Amino acid sequence: MTSRMIRGSALGAALFISGAALADDAPKLTELSPNGADACFGRVYDAAHLKAHPHQKVARIFFYHGHDPVSRPNEEPSTMSDTAYNGFLTTTVRGAKKPEWAAGWCNKEDPSDKASGIRCGMECDRTLASLKVDDKGRLILSDLQPDVYLDAGAEEDLGKAKYNEQSLGSEDDNFRLDPMPADTCKAEFARIDPIDPALGAPLRERLKPDQPFCYGRDYDDAHLKSHPDQVTQSIRVFRGPIELASFAAGGDTANWPDGADIAVSVTTRQKEAKVTQTYTCQGEADQWRCSASSKMSDFGCDISQKEIFLKRGAGGTMMLANPNSALAIVDLCSKAAGGKTKSDDKVYRLNPMPQSACTP
Repeated sequence: MTSRMIRGSALGAALFISGAALADDAPKLTELSPNGADACFGRVYDAAHLKAHPHQKVARIFFYHGHDPVSRPNEEPSTMSDTAYNGFLTTTVRGAKKPEWAAGWCNKEDPSDKASGIRCGMECDRTLASLKVDDKGRLILSDLQPDVYLDAGAEEDLGKAKYNEQSLGSEDDNFRLDPMPADTCKAEFARIDPIDPALGAPLRERLKPDQPFCYGRDYDDAHLKSHPDQVTQSIRVFRGPIELASFAAGGDTANWPDGADIAVSVTTRQKEAKVTQTYTCQGEADQWRCSASSKMSDFGCDISQKEIFLKRGAGGTMMLANPNSALAIVDLCSKAAGGKTKSDDKVYRLNPMPQSACTP
């Protein structure tokens, strides 16, 4: 397990438009950009302000509405090159040399209501921020969570001391940001560390529509002893003959990986018998968002809202996030599968394996 899945772009909640929100198709946020151009808001706090607010860690904060100023590699189909985040946040805390960043999709809560607020959602069903513009044109940014740059469940994984060290402070919310030239935000985002080259190509390029794959991990006694709340003993994520045939019959290679089926097999400490669940994926930002499917099994409930998330990891690995009890380590129709994942089975780092290791 790991405490951070990626730097900057956090696992996150909120307002999702079906699929990924399209920057060009989303309701135009004229409150932020009356003329439709990219908009920048920011503030740099002086020493006097920070001294008066000892629990505020953020010394610099910028919010950018528009096209991606970071240009990170993404997992979205090439036919959806205009699909993107439209809200970008970067902050630098006291003493830090470089900022961290997060991004999301910003839309009015009720497009038909001019007075409706703006919410920005992130991956994995988390909230980036709520926005409104005051009568002086300043951006009021609120609902910023202290763990915006951390994985779901980070407080439990890191322990209270490290969590408090890595999260934002109790006064890091309700920021009032001044409008600034777009180039000011672009320069601020340019200070961010480049993507780790060890991550390699996006999964959609690494994994081909007509080729099988197998990733997994078997946890040894030492690992399980050091993670007593972890239920999973072994896990496999794969595409085999069944999944390949399904995509060949109804998928569109131009929109890969949208519509791709994957299978996830797990065994637990309590049950040695392997349980396999099918998921249907779509590319979204820098991840595959995969919803549980009843194609291969019958369920007494709707499991389509059960979602896992796949991301590329360093050195050819794959990261799997399970923030909301969507793996078959529990009965997906039971009360145990309700809400956030309670056990230490939230994030997995999986290694490539021979296809024979993923035989159903």
